[in-house]
Amino acid sequence: MTGLSRTNQDLQDIEQQLLLEAIFRRYGFDFREYSTASIHRRILGRVAAEKLRSISGLQERLLHDPECMERLLLALTVHVTSMFRDPAFYVAFRQKVVPLLKTYPFVRIWHAGCSTGEEVYSMAMLVREEGLAERCRIYATDLSEAVLKQAKAGVFPLAAMKEYTENYHQAGGTASFSEYYTARFDHVVMRSFLKENIVFAEHNLVTDSSFNEFNVILCRNVLIYFNKTLQKRVHGLLYTSLARFGVLALGRKESLRFTSHENRYEVLDGAERLYRRVA
Repeated sequence: MTGLSRTNQDLQDIEQQLLLEAIFRRYGFDFREYSTASIHRRILGRVAAEKLRSISGLQERLLHDPECMERLLLALTVHVTSMFRDPAFYVAFRQKVVPLLKTYPFVRIWHAGCSTGEEVYSMAMLVREEGLAERCRIYATDLSEAVLKQAKAGVFPLAAMKEYTENYHQAGGTASFSEYYTARFDHVVMRSFLKENIVFAEHNLVTDSSFNEFNVILCRNVLIYFNKTLQKRVHGLLYTSLARFGVLALGRKESLRFTSHENRYEVLDGAERLYRRVA
């Protein structure tokens, strides 16, 4: 690396730190402890998309243009999801978690970082098929208002239904998947009965506090984008939000190992990252 390119990189690092601080002060979204490399690529991508010359230029624009901030927010928050994503997880959930939930008079489930809602509707189908829908409330949260609006609408591409149908059956689905949506031209709309027990709300895992006590918390494939300091903070939030003997579900690349809460959980399914709070 030449002296000039090193100087340019140092300058970009400074610009990025100032940008993230500006976002936090202006809008309350705290990305200051996200994984640096991952967020840097997304910021540079947004600089190019906005036809700007620098990160500083992006900072100036978003400070005065909330719509620019919304576009950056969509870029910074990763929305890789699908219905019944990782079907083996849902099989394990049916086998290891559902029997526990059937012993409760009322069940609260929190999808933390729900993105565009595919996995929320997947869980709504699962609890319905397991006879839990009438005593179950699903709270679906994300920090992006635009993403939540899309999730609440429950509108998805018709082209994705073949993949989702296959996932559904691999996940142990017991009905005809087409019963859960209505096809309209090139998209589908999820049936209204699936939405009856879902509450969509804005919540920022980084800056907001616990808002209820839950029997199940699903926070899958979210923590991998945080640095160690932020992961520690979020693990604390999840722990305090979980009722005793409640279940925490993480993504396959995430774990409770080496966290301060590791000994407060028992492993229900190590491969699918299902943990039960015992202390």
